[in-house]
Amino acid sequence: MIDSHQHFWNYDEERDAWITPDMSIIRADFYPDEEFFRSKGIEGCVAVQAASSEEETLFLLALAEQSNFIQGVVGWVDLQQANIEDRLAYFSQFETLKGFRHVVQGEKDPDFLAKKEFRRGVRALDAFDYTYDLLILPHQLAAGIQFCESMDQKIVLDHLAKPPIKSADLTRWKKEMQAFKTLDHVSAKISGLVTEADWQHWTPIQINEVIDCALEVFGTDRLLFGTDYPVVKVASDVDKWLEVYTFSIHSLSKTEQEKLNHLNCTHFYTLD
Repeated sequence: MIDSHQHFWNYDEERDAWITPDMSIIRADFYPDEEFFRSKGIEGCVAVQAASSEEETLFLLALAEQSNFIQGVVGWVDLQQANIEDRLAYFSQFETLKGFRHVVQGEKDPDFLAKKEFRRGVRALDAFDYTYDLLILPHQLAAGIQFCESMDQKIVLDHLAKPPIKSADLTRWKKEMQAFKTLDHVSAKISGLVTEADWQHWTPIQINEVIDCALEVFGTDRLLFGTDYPVVKVASDVDKWLEVYTFSIHSLSKTEQEKLNHLNCTHFYTLD
């Protein structure tokens, strides 16, 4: 398996303020743990930015230099800056860098994804063969879909737009997700789901319902497996997440399972 979504950091209380007191289990430093993950059948990962700085991008690239487990990096760059092409040209020297992400879920402006400067920056990624990770919350889905419709390059929806599992009402989320059926250039990650449920009382049935919807919308060619480690630890452990995920795809053919488990990720991020 290839994990399409892991994070690494030197924990900093001020910078990592999003890690609230109730998430104390991840208020620590996290580095690639090859032996741990390979013991679970996960042979490599894509490291995804958590902090919004170019320093974060360089930090992840440095980790990738030291660890073959990190097969690709999704970094951060200011996509709204006027000289975005110059910055992308600079980063193009790093072969492990596969794409970029902006923490749109943290933007208060409801029209952020429609901003001309931002869309221009995302479009600039294509010329450098970079992908874009779209991180949004359910209330941003309509804007996210319009954004994707305005693009024709490789985009991946992180954590399936964080479905409101804890609310026990997925009706609107399911309805809005249907728009991705016809957006062939958009993939999605089956990751970060248990943390959207009640951390202490979530059930496999809740997670399976979400994954079933993802399979119906994206099919088996546009879904990528991910653990969202270490964030997953606030609601589960890796073994439990793997058990739930594996069960949810057990009825798929071996070929289809291989697509979700590693082939789609390898293709999307050109990890070969």
